[in-house]
Amino acid sequence: MSSEKPLNECELSGRIDAAIGRIPCDLVIDRVTYLDVFSLKWRKGSIGIKDGVIVGVEPGLRGKQRVDAKWKKLSPGFIDAHVHIESSLVTPEVFETLVLPRGTTTAICDPHEITNVIGVAGLQRFLDSATRLRMDLRVMLSSCVPATHADLETNGAGIINAEALLPLLQNPKALGLAEMMNAYGVLHKDPFVLSKISAFTGRRIDGHAPQMAGRDLSAYACVGISSCHESSTLKEAKEKLSKGIAVWIREGSVAKDVEALAPLITPETSAYVGFCTDDRNPLDIAEEGHLDYLIRRSIALGVPVEAAYRAASLSVARHYGLTIVGAIAPGYRADLVLLENARRCVVERVWKSGIDVRDFDSLANTGERFPNTVKFKGLLSSDLLPPSGRVNVIDVQPGKILTGQSVRSSTARGVSQLTVLERHGHGHAPANAYAHGFGTGLSGAIVSSVGHDSHNLIGVASKSRDLEVGFQALRSSGGGFAVVRDGAVVAALALPFGGLMTHASPKDIVRSLQELRKASLAIGCELHEPFLQLAFLSLPVIPKLKLTDRGLVDVIGQKIISVRV
Repeated sequence: MSSEKPLNECELSGRIDAAIGRIPCDLVIDRVTYLDVFSLKWRKGSIGIKDGVIVGVEPGLRGKQRVDAKWKKLSPGFIDAHVHIESSLVTPEVFETLVLPRGTTTAICDPHEITNVIGVAGLQRFLDSATRLRMDLRVMLSSCVPATHADLETNGAGIINAEALLPLLQNPKALGLAEMMNAYGVLHKDPFVLSKISAFTGRRIDGHAPQMAGRDLSAYACVGISSCHESSTLKEAKEKLSKGIAVWIREGSVAKDVEALAPLITPETSAYVGFCTDDRNPLDIAEEGHLDYLIRRSIALGVPVEAAYRAASLSVARHYGLTIVGAIAPGYRADLVLLENARRCVVERVWKSGIDVRDFDSLANTGERFPNTVKFKGLLSSDLLPPSGRVNVIDVQPGKILTGQSVRSSTARGVSQLTVLERHGHGHAPANAYAHGFGTGLSGAIVSSVGHDSHNLIGVASKSRDLEVGFQALRSSGGGFAVVRDGAVVAALALPFGGLMTHASPKDIVRSLQELRKASLAIGCELHEPFLQLAFLSLPVIPKLKLTDRGLVDVIGQKIISVRV
């Protein structure tokens, strides 16, 4: 699975000579305190690097270039165990400029967002990017396109089966089958679901099993699903770990689980626990960090320093069969993070394959142009009116992608209109319902083309006219985010690549996101991250109640229910 190229005799000979000292290393990081992730001990030495690989850790190695670390601490490069790069709003080429300087040298991605929009071409686009990037990007092939059966939602790609995925496994950057989101399909032995699991036997299969426990969890795991990033309570995570399921602790822009799950990480368990960001936008990366933030937060919550860094490196590498990353030892690739302060995970310098990442040129300006994937036609404000009276309401839980369900009056305080509009060109009528939790005084609309995972347009509003204006603006821009007030767009970010991503610079994206947050607050939204919180309200595999373009979905029952009670 590691996809490393075979070494010829000359390369092997060079490594041996550099390790013994017959020839100089390319780089020696001298006087350094490095983490031995195998024993969880800090050791003093010098790190000798030849052809991007560590060849020795003993003092006295010769080097063409030397760096005096002054006994600062050195960690293996961080590995994100599960990420949807599309949720960072940028292409992979821009993504690496965001995260490499923060120490994330490897990422395991699932491009199911763009795949739901444009099909297998989305997977191929990410596999092609992975061959160009300097960071190590590995691709899990999307298992659930769409996330559940097609009667519940409409995507742009249609249904992708195992036969469409298997040829992509020949790509050395492809690792296995991405998160099996249709957990209920597994339990009910859906032939379409089981055919994919069967086809990927012998490869890693990621899980997605929020709140699953007991016999259901055993049934889910026994088919070969070996990880899960959806635990939100310590009890849930402990049971998964006890059943052989690796637990990836998530801290995204919406779902934030580090505080609840940090006690899971001990020296004993850290070999089977890792970190992931799942869905994290550039503003949070700029203000808080990437995996460095998760490490910092975990240590502050009492996780042993050494265990936190092992969870962020070796544990994930071993799980996915990446045999030469995740450790500081001879034969491992020189993906290294020099820390100004290990306890606070303050990153001073990063090397990727022995090269200082500050020396990398940007690959972001590809000149790629994107076709507009927002294809709805006529739309009137009257199309966006939900039924009135006593209604089923989606209860938003801040910081969670889980939702509640309540029965309220459609005019109750804090209840807002919610609409999902199919945007892939099928001409379906909008689905209208209600949500509670965006704010008691919401006055305007927040709209987005990021609507997990089918990515239809989604908007929350106090009145239909603002929704209509917002959706029309998204069609003009090719997708993105917008805030509308009194019939006018007051803040926006265009995401023309599939309505999900842009080549714009991180600095410009952060500025736009700051303006969008400010505008959301100005119209009365009380959520810190309204756009990603909104996006998950259309994902019908996360309990309890969601809205897709087909209607209001009872997630547990996997059926459409009436809005009016």
